[in-house]
Amino acid sequence: MHANHSKILILDFGSQVTQLIARRVREAGVFSEVFPYDVSDEFLRGYGAAGIILSGGPASVTEGDTPRAPAAVFELGVPVLGICYGMQTMAAQLGGRVENGAVREFGYAELRARGHTALLNGINDFVTSEGHGMLKVWMSHGDKVLDMPPGFKLMASTDNCPIAGMADEDRRFYALQFHPEVTHTLQGKAILTRFVHEICGCKSDWNMPDYIAEAVEAIRAQVGKEEVILGLSGGVDSSVAAALIHRAIGDQLTCVFVDHGLLRLNEGKMVMDMFAKNLGVKVIQVDASEQFMGKLAGVTDPEAKRKIIGAEFVEVFQREAGRLTNARWLAQGTIYPDVIESAGKGKKGAHTIKSHHNVGGLPETLNLKLLEPLRELFKDEVRELGVALGLPHDMVYRHPFPGPGLGVRILGEVKREYADLLRRADAIFIEELRNTAIPLPAELAEGREVGYFHKNWYDATSQAFAVFLPVKSVGVMGDGRTYEYVVALRAVQTQDFMTAHWAHLPHDLLGRVSNRIINEVRGINRVVYDISGKPPATIEWE
Repeated sequence: MHANHSKILILDFGSQVTQLIARRVREAGVFSEVFPYDVSDEFLRGYGAAGIILSGGPASVTEGDTPRAPAAVFELGVPVLGICYGMQTMAAQLGGRVENGAVREFGYAELRARGHTALLNGINDFVTSEGHGMLKVWMSHGDKVLDMPPGFKLMASTDNCPIAGMADEDRRFYALQFHPEVTHTLQGKAILTRFVHEICGCKSDWNMPDYIAEAVEAIRAQVGKEEVILGLSGGVDSSVAAALIHRAIGDQLTCVFVDHGLLRLNEGKMVMDMFAKNLGVKVIQVDASEQFMGKLAGVTDPEAKRKIIGAEFVEVFQREAGRLTNARWLAQGTIYPDVIESAGKGKKGAHTIKSHHNVGGLPETLNLKLLEPLRELFKDEVRELGVALGLPHDMVYRHPFPGPGLGVRILGEVKREYADLLRRADAIFIEELRNTAIPLPAELAEGREVGYFHKNWYDATSQAFAVFLPVKSVGVMGDGRTYEYVVALRAVQTQDFMTAHWAHLPHDLLGRVSNRIINEVRGINRVVYDISGKPPATIEWE
């Protein structure tokens, strides 16, 4: 499928930020893939990479039985970039020396670029009074290169790390001790862009509008004339998968939309209007709310609730799938991070976060072949693809919503009454976030260029929602005493969802949301705001 694209191969040594390397390369318009570090020499020779990047990792090169790059990496004649551990293994394998550093570097560092190499020449954050170009970078290492391999020259250094970058420009081998893939390294994007375009010679030929034609052709070739069934949740991944598959095979696709009674306000109608009415997709809507609520009655443990919701979804979906006797394929919204994390499972040096998942944990007893049209895309690419396919921007760029829905945003037992109150409160919160503009920065108002600017508070937050608390508090409305429920508002800002900061929403916005919820949602008389970060808290309450 990608024979006509320039390709960068990333070998993963177990870093938790390896995915960011691939994302930055793709943001530069170049296709990239991540594979475990121990792929075979034969694989490397047949892959056709224009360049190879060696990721960071948690191991130490100074220990004997730790990961090394395949020998073919340095024999193919293509440019190679080693990052952190990738630099250290490059040094060790090519005749240099690595040692345990007496002083470790974690976090911000100022680095001097030396030697005017093709990778760093002219890229800097500031220039010292002596005329030295300096970079503001992010370090995360204990070991360091003590002696460079033959043929290498010094490319960068910090006070604590004399060899923080090295290059053999005859062979086009470059290595960086810092992490250019993280946003904390301010010129990281420029460095990786230069590597893939100027050093590797890659074309900017990877974008979502052009990808549609390739994906449609691939789906048609894979499915042929057979029929496909897809579990449509209303979330971004399943929605974009449905739109793409429908573009490819039309009425050969049937979607099953299960309403478990724990969706957001009017979500069922929105899904049916968008797919069934506007896009002409065949959608079977199943109202299973009574079944789900019955199974959840009396259950308070969060994990138990998740398992019940997952099991009931499987039961409902399997029942409906059994009625579609001509279906031969099960489509899922699997995306590339799932594939990467699954590939790391069981690999030495890889610290796996989670294993590859099936939507709802659907059982193999369905006897259907698997169709995963988004499995090569990151989340931001899925969103871009959705817009290119004609899905509404507001839907494609909605905040994440948990699979169990409101079931894990209602603390304790789930009741229909609680879900009805919560979905109305949540809708008010989201509406006010969308409708509250953020003042223009002074630079933009004066016509000066600034970075990306969020126009409203919904776009400025990564995830925002209301949580139902199963407690009552005393209140007063008019001359009467009330004794009603409490909701908590949660809004966070994050880039990777592994850590998050609570959003500093304006007090007048919070006050307006609270006033509307208390006045418009009969049964709630108190609203609180969650100011916990992650860690120590999680983003969701359950």
